[in-house]
Amino acid sequence: MNKNNFCIIMAGGIGSRFWPMSRTAHPKQFIDILGTGRTLIQQAFDRFNGTCPHDQIYIVTNEMYRELVKEQLPLINEEQIVCEPARRNTAPCIAYATYKIIAKNPNANIVVAPSDHIILKEADFCNIIQSALDCCTENDWLITLGITPSRPDTGYGYIQYTDCDNCNDSRTKKVKTFTEKPNIELAKSFISSGDFLWNSGIFIWSAKSILKAFENHLPDVFQIFNEGLGKYNTPDEAEFIKDTYTICKNISIDFGVLEKADNVYVYVSDFGWSDLGTWGSLYENSKLNANNNAVIGQNVLTYETKGSIINVPKNKLVVIQGLENYIVVESDGILLICQKDEEQQIRQFVNDVMLKKGDKYI
Repeated sequence: MNKNNFCIIMAGGIGSRFWPMSRTAHPKQFIDILGTGRTLIQQAFDRFNGTCPHDQIYIVTNEMYRELVKEQLPLINEEQIVCEPARRNTAPCIAYATYKIIAKNPNANIVVAPSDHIILKEADFCNIIQSALDCCTENDWLITLGITPSRPDTGYGYIQYTDCDNCNDSRTKKVKTFTEKPNIELAKSFISSGDFLWNSGIFIWSAKSILKAFENHLPDVFQIFNEGLGKYNTPDEAEFIKDTYTICKNISIDFGVLEKADNVYVYVSDFGWSDLGTWGSLYENSKLNANNNAVIGQNVLTYETKGSIINVPKNKLVVIQGLENYIVVESDGILLICQKDEEQQIRQFVNDVMLKKGDKYI
């Protein structure tokens, strides 16, 4: 195993689109939401443990989740839990973890991934990750993994690519444009054009390359984290980071760096990927019964109910009649019943609950 291979797993979100199962105190990455016996963050750790030494896998999360990470990932040590004092999106998150890594190993190559993805073809995924890490050893490239789209989905970002004349691997393409979640007409045109991929949000680069990209394209973020040189992995780090996050902007790595850089490449990939961001995506990745219902719960009886996802506690007896294409979820005394096609309203439901009933339900 290459001693220069490091991994950053981003696990700081609260997963509000999975409310009420995902709550602020115990968000979706710490839940066995697929019923596999392993939580999403545990599955992500397992996935990269074969490519990177387990003591070189860093978890970036919020300070409130430190103990949850320690409990669910006993193989990692305290130094590998990178706790942000506030949420500032992916660019500061990646900058912070990269400075910690480069302080240990200036020759580090890094894979960055969210904690809440589904990967069905693990062997194919690991092969691509290893190939991309090897590529970053030899090239000053910023690599992202692009997923061959199967439908005009409006919930994903898209990457347009062109052929790469100097690439040895036929899967590698030069990135032309990034487009955030398009409307349905635009998504259909992307699919028909044949030169667009879904943006997986999984990145591979060397520590030197990404810090150089920060310096060139996001200099204000680069500067404030660069002032911490000599403090990372020391007792002075915590106070420095606390001060840094009070002035650090909220910005994504895509918008802040990748959309501006001219050395961005994409690996055309097909490894059974899904961004597990919504109840609808969970439904698509669940085993369905004869009526196309995805049922999690041992005491559920359904009648004339089709195309629905039902997720209830094991000891709860639930009888449902006459629903079609619904989400029915109960968790910790909260019951949600919502049309599957209207699940984008869940965030509004959460805001309304906060205003009318208080944060104890959030």
